[in-house]
Amino acid sequence: MPVKKLKEFLDANGVKYVSIIHSKAYTAQEVAASAHVSGRVMAKTVIVELDGEMAMAVLPANRKIVLQDLREITGSDQVKFASEEKFKARFPDCETGAMPPFGKLYGMEVYVAEALSQNEAIAFNAGSHIEVIKLPYRDFERLVEPKVVSFTT
Repeated sequence: MPVKKLKEFLDANGVKYVSIIHSKAYTAQEVAASAHVSGRVMAKTVIVELDGEMAMAVLPANRKIVLQDLREITGSDQVKFASEEKFKARFPDCETGAMPPFGKLYGMEVYVAEALSQNEAIAFNAGSHIEVIKLPYRDFERLVEPKVVSFTT
């Protein structure tokens, strides 16, 4: 069960969350529709490389990353999308492309789009293509301690 590690972490930290089982979906917009969650609340986790170090860029499903903005904000010389081959071993408990935005569980820095930080709640893939976790944004921020920056369009 891919979501076990995440749920244990949330439970251990006293977070109240909702688990939403939905029909199989792969893109963030499809997941949002399938789980009946707004595209601005549904977060997608994109793995990027910042000067060769992997990090999570977390943004609303209805937005796109501007790599140049992320490069300027982080002060990195080189920013690019990480290939699946490079990052999938880091997430042995997750289906590829369904990683939850909890960098501390996977040894990664997390950058969250400013647009997500303004929501009451955040929803995200729970390690599989059929389950979403929804919880208060303030709890996500407390546990993840992301860098909130503007890097989307």
